Amino acid sequence: MKYYLSILFFSIFGTSLFAQTYTRQDSLRGALSPLRTCFDVTHYDLNLRLNIPQKSIAGHNTISYLVKTDFQELQLDLFANMSLDSVVFEGKKLLFEREGNAFFVRFPQIQAKGSQQKLAVYYHGEPRAAVNPPWDGGFSFRKDKNGNDWIGVSCEGIGASLWFPNKDHLSDEPDSVRIYCEVPNGLTCVANGRETGQRKTADGYTGFEWKVSYPINNYNITLNIGKYSHFSDTFVSTIDGEKLALDYYVLNYNTKQAKKHFAQVKPMLACFEKYFDKYPFWRDGYALVETPYWGMEHQGAIAYGNNYKNNKWGFDFIIIHESGHEYFGNSLSVNDHAEMWIHEAFTTYVEALYLECTKNYEVALAYLQEQKKQIYNISPMLGDMDINHTKWEGADIYYKGTWLLHSLRNTIDDDKVWFSTIKNFCKQYKISMLNTQQVIDFFEKETGKKLAPIFYQYLKQPKPPRLSYQLVKENDTTYLQFRWWAEQPYFNMPMKFKLKGDKTYQTIYPTSEVQRIVLGKKDVQEVIFAEELFYFTLVQE
Repeated sequence: MKYYLSILFFSIFGTSLFAQTYTRQDSLRGALSPLRTCFDVTHYDLNLRLNIPQKSIAGHNTISYLVKTDFQELQLDLFANMSLDSVVFEGKKLLFEREGNAFFVRFPQIQAKGSQQKLAVYYHGEPRAAVNPPWDGGFSFRKDKNGNDWIGVSCEGIGASLWFPNKDHLSDEPDSVRIYCEVPNGLTCVANGRETGQRKTADGYTGFEWKVSYPINNYNITLNIGKYSHFSDTFVSTIDGEKLALDYYVLNYNTKQAKKHFAQVKPMLACFEKYFDKYPFWRDGYALVETPYWGMEHQGAIAYGNNYKNNKWGFDFIIIHESGHEYFGNSLSVNDHAEMWIHEAFTTYVEALYLECTKNYEVALAYLQEQKKQIYNISPMLGDMDINHTKWEGADIYYKGTWLLHSLRNTIDDDKVWFSTIKNFCKQYKISMLNTQQVIDFFEKETGKKLAPIFYQYLKQPKPPRLSYQLVKENDTTYLQFRWWAEQPYFNMPMKFKLKGDKTYQTIYPTSEVQRIVLGKKDVQEVIFAEELFYFTLVQE
């Protein structure tokens, strides 16, 4: 995710230049078989103790669920290296069978459609260590500069089942979560939502209880353990004056620095309200938590590890980007990893809008030009469905994604319509799930324009559209001849151009057919196309 350091690009994004191969384990994780669609998770009650010297955890997760169809067997997920001790239903242990990272629980009787049920899964083990967090995640066991234990959990893509048993599919978010974690005395455990209590144990541990009152992606559920200092603030909504709790958990020797640096949070939230409506998880509050890895969009407990540095544009990328995910990714969520462009394209675009809000449009355009340098056009932005697609050949779901949105803005060519569309999008799909077709349908309905061919050219094709043009002189008249070359049928993105020396653009409407317009009788030598407004390849014949 790091900008402008393309030499680190492929290792940082955890991507590969080779096609992802799939196994039955990918299908078990990524597909929705009847053993998964038969129930809908409503609540996780996660109870853990963390043994730091052994780098292990032990505990249980009580899973509450609504039975969607009659069944006698269901699938849950837990990585194969973790030990499953028992599955308990109505006080009795159930039979279960493991297959790699999945396990199948057999009930003695039919679970009746419409009934509310719960079961508890007891387990222990040494969870996977993060290799390159947060991109190749797991548990990060570190020490702060004073030698205190400092631990974080990140698991987007790889899955929350690396550390606790759950239904590990994006389509099923629990409606609420309770997280109770015991850590050695002297350390603090910060999880998602609001802290609701602490208790000391007789053997030197402190238990911290946290509650999430909204639906949450499994990969957003997290633990952060360290010698933390806590300070708080309040953001007052620019819409209705309601107060939002802001909480910050930082290593105790960074408190003074953090208080100064995190001052950018409130102006950021004001900009977000302007473009996307109110912060979506108001009851649970907004929090930043200092972590031993760069950052992650953990809902209501955003991971922050950027060492209090602003970029050359004057803002901290991790604060703005990961906070933007509270709208795009955490509130508005996809059902399948293959459509992760929805999370990342919109959130990457948030960065440019933040600059437009706090500075001006010209600065935002300059920022977008920097982002454009990171587009590689190697593979489509849409991945393969139903197999937990997590590897893209490059990071075009971020940078080409933001340029897709920027191009759509200039296709619509009416900022009042564009910004109302974005805000209404956030409102309609607040705390819900959607897919690519729903995004397209919504934008077409709101704008009254046929946008599907534009969306699909960028999403389904590795390469951008090519605009072919030629200056044709016949007698004493100069013509501009042009057409689109695009794989997507009926590609219909407009284009803006001007002659050298002109101050304003003219709009043309290229298609796959050759068109020409009169430029005039003067000797035209150069035509300037709006490459700062649209993403395309320009070809002069």
